[in-house]
Amino acid sequence: MLYCYIMQLLGKGYGMAGKAKLPVGIENFKEMRTGGFYYVDKTGLIKTLMENPGKVNLFTRPRRFGKTLNMSMLRCFFEMGSDVMPLDNSTIFDGLEISGEKELCEEYMGKFPVISITLKGATGENFEEAKVMLRRIIGKEALRFHFLMQSDRLTETDRIQYEALVAMDKTGAFTMSNELLKDSLQTLSQLLQRHYGQSVIMLIDEYDVPLDKAYQSGYYDAMVELVKVLFGNAFKTNDSLKFAVLTGCLRISKESIFTGLNNFKVYTIKDVRYKEYFGFTDAEVRQMLEYYGFSDQYDAVKEWYDGYLFGNLGIYCPWDVINYCGDLRDGSVTEPQNYWVNTSSNDIIRRFLSRAKTADRNDIEQLINGNSIQKIIRQELTYRDLDSNPNNLWSILFTTGYLTQCTAQTGELTELVIPNREIQWIFIRQIREWFKWETEKNMEKLENFCMAFLKNDTAAIEEGFNAYLKKTISIRDTYTKKEMKENFYHGILLGLFGNMDGWDVQSNAESGDGYSDISVEIEEKETGIVIELKYAENASFDIACEEALKQIRDRNYAEKLVDDGMTTIRKYGIACYKRRCRVVSG
Repeated sequence: MLYCYIMQLLGKGYGMAGKAKLPVGIENFKEMRTGGFYYVDKTGLIKTLMENPGKVNLFTRPRRFGKTLNMSMLRCFFEMGSDVMPLDNSTIFDGLEISGEKELCEEYMGKFPVISITLKGATGENFEEAKVMLRRIIGKEALRFHFLMQSDRLTETDRIQYEALVAMDKTGAFTMSNELLKDSLQTLSQLLQRHYGQSVIMLIDEYDVPLDKAYQSGYYDAMVELVKVLFGNAFKTNDSLKFAVLTGCLRISKESIFTGLNNFKVYTIKDVRYKEYFGFTDAEVRQMLEYYGFSDQYDAVKEWYDGYLFGNLGIYCPWDVINYCGDLRDGSVTEPQNYWVNTSSNDIIRRFLSRAKTADRNDIEQLINGNSIQKIIRQELTYRDLDSNPNNLWSILFTTGYLTQCTAQTGELTELVIPNREIQWIFIRQIREWFKWETEKNMEKLENFCMAFLKNDTAAIEEGFNAYLKKTISIRDTYTKKEMKENFYHGILLGLFGNMDGWDVQSNAESGDGYSDISVEIEEKETGIVIELKYAENASFDIACEEALKQIRDRNYAEKLVDDGMTTIRKYGIACYKRRCRVVSG
């Protein structure tokens, strides 16, 4: 099916050099299908959904795995037009998997009114701000059906209700009352059913974002009560509802906001059903790379962006694959980049580290080094549970995509791993930031450590650096290149030096016949420091230290410091292995 669609695009001349455009940031299905973009066919989701009916269906997946695009696809498939707003989306499904299901298309395509909202923006610094945004989201969706104002199928009372849903003040802010806000989704669906004579499909994307923001900002209890009533009215006591689909990252406890929903189906990343419809499969990635002429990048893409196990199927992060292919096409990169890190906050890792005990940090170290750990994963949580038990943070790391299962679960424990190089990179960066925050708590200790480099006190340097290394996490997995391991220790030392006033610290600065790892100029004392770090394979500290000093001498790394007027030069070879180091001067 995908091949047929690509051939259609080529025939229409879409894209550069006859190729379909890469859909970077495109989450609108109709735009995707009519704008000449490459589309990985996920329309089989529709058939599976209709074959496994549930009144309320919740899909939990990490961010950037195609949830919003799938919701847009569902709306395009099911939504019907009106007398004043005709709608025909049938052609945008031509050539796709679902178009082969003739009976299903005849029964369901374009046959239902659809309410479709995303709660991604239903946030605020306080509860009142959040309610303003929620009114705006629901009010704007209600405005799509402005023809209800003149519908002869509605009573005068119905039209008054609709007017209240879309009423705005002079500033353009929606003015629906708090009570109407709680009833808003149910009210809108009832009005649509009366107009169309057909029950309503409701699509709610990012359903858990308001609760997340409320938890962070201190109004969680109030938001829980509002969402509980809003969803209860919309899903539990709503005879106008055909069915609903919700998406989010977390599966919020049924007792928290879904109380009383008996026909409620949740499909998490552990479930086999729907496993292939969020994210890219290996075959889909191979096909995309081949189409754009990047098959030689397959191993790199797999190493960086694969590794997730949904049900029993390996899955790639689609956001990363699409962005990397796009950057390869325009020549802006030649190697994989970290695209996921900039899509939202990664504070969950830092928060975990700040609360983690020694055993937890040892587990994180095992994960970063390519090993697996076993934990009990709770997929149904409330946000209060995050603070009630630190072990629950493992569950959050799992459900949000920072960890994945490496085998299908066969008991109470889930075997967890970091899915790929991209997420490993995020962990390492967050560990460095957390470590910097931890060391800055004791500035006297930090200054004494740094001053030992001025005094040429190798014993104090070694003792101090070992003490810091014991608090952090080492990189030593067999799949990590030696250079990356050295860069980890390099980064720690740079972070420590960065707190010193009057120290001009340079990383990989050109000097002599190469680039020294770290060079420092303390102009006030006319003292320069040059450091070369080595990873001591198998704890061979003495050999690594001598190799580091030899490199400083042979490549004349001190030359620039002398040229800049430094009269005293300190040279250090530092060898690191796991959480230990050795320091020599020369």
